[in-house]
Amino acid sequence: MEVIQHSIDQNNQGERIDKVVSSLNKDWSRSLVQLWIKDGHVKVNGEVVKANFKCPLDASVEISIPDPEELDVEAEDLNLDIAYEDQDVIVVNKPKGMVVHPAPGHSSGTMVNGLMHHCKDLSGINGVMRPGIVHRIDKDTSGLLMVAKNDQAHEHLVNQLVEKTVTRKYTAVVHGNIPHEYGTIDAPIGRDPKDRQRMTVVDNGKKAVTHFRVRDRYEDFTLVECELETGRTHQIRVHMKYIGYPLAGDPKYGPRKTLPLNGQALHAGTLGFVHPRTGEYMEFHAELPEEFTKLIARLENSR
Repeated sequence: MEVIQHSIDQNNQGERIDKVVSSLNKDWSRSLVQLWIKDGHVKVNGEVVKANFKCPLDASVEISIPDPEELDVEAEDLNLDIAYEDQDVIVVNKPKGMVVHPAPGHSSGTMVNGLMHHCKDLSGINGVMRPGIVHRIDKDTSGLLMVAKNDQAHEHLVNQLVEKTVTRKYTAVVHGNIPHEYGTIDAPIGRDPKDRQRMTVVDNGKKAVTHFRVRDRYEDFTLVECELETGRTHQIRVHMKYIGYPLAGDPKYGPRKTLPLNGQALHAGTLGFVHPRTGEYMEFHAELPEEFTKLIARLENSR
C-alpha cells in the first residue's frame, strides 16, 4: 500500500478533503476518493474524517492508496443484449429475472458476471462486486442500464443522475383505472419501519419524484409510462402503490391475486444521457419483452 503525504496550504485552506485529494492526481476521481475516505484510507492530522471535512491551514493529509483488488466475480458468457458500446460506456438491455450484481444468494448469473466475460475494462468506483455499475433496476424489471468502462465516465454519469438530467422512462401495467391522463408523485421514500425488506413513503425518507402518463386503459388495469426524476429503491413500485394503483404482478407491493406474471409488469424502455467524452446527448430505446406484449394483448382482448 503506497502512502502519500500532503500539506494544506493557502490554496486549499477551507476546501473539502475529497476535493483536495482528487485534485492531486488526474486519475483519482472524486467518487474514488470518497470511497477511500469512507474506508479510512485518508487521514487529516492523523484522524479519519468525512468527505465534507473542511481542511484547516497547515493540516497534514495522509493518503494510503489501497492495493488493487483482484476481482473475484466469475466471468460468465450470458449472451448479454448490448444496445450500445464504445470506449467509455455500455448500454445493456437487461432481461427480466436477471440480478444486476452479485449479492448473497446470487453469486452467479448476474449482469456483472456477464459483463466480466464481455468486457475486461470496467470502472472500479463501486468496488469488486459492482464494477461499472452506475445505477440498477430490480431483478424482475427488464430494460436499459448504462455501465461505465472507466472511472472518469462513471463519475460523469453519476453526476448526471445527481443533477437529474438522465432520461429514464418505464412502461408499467397497474391495477385499477387511473382517471386522469398524467400526474406527478412527489413523496419521500425510505425503509418501511415494519419490514426492512420493503420501501415505503415516510416523512423522513429521501426525496422521490415520479411523473406518469396514461397510455391505455383496460377493464381493471391501466397502461402507464413513468418517468423518473429521482432514482430511489423500488421508486415506481412504491409510488404507484402509494396513490392506489400498484403494479400488476408485483409480489412485494401489489395484491396477492393478480395476473399470472413472474414479477412486476415494469420495463425500462427509454434511457438518455450526455456522453461523458463527447458531450453528445444519446437516447436509447428497448422494445417491450414478449411476456409484456402478450400481457397487453390479453388485456386488450378482455375489453
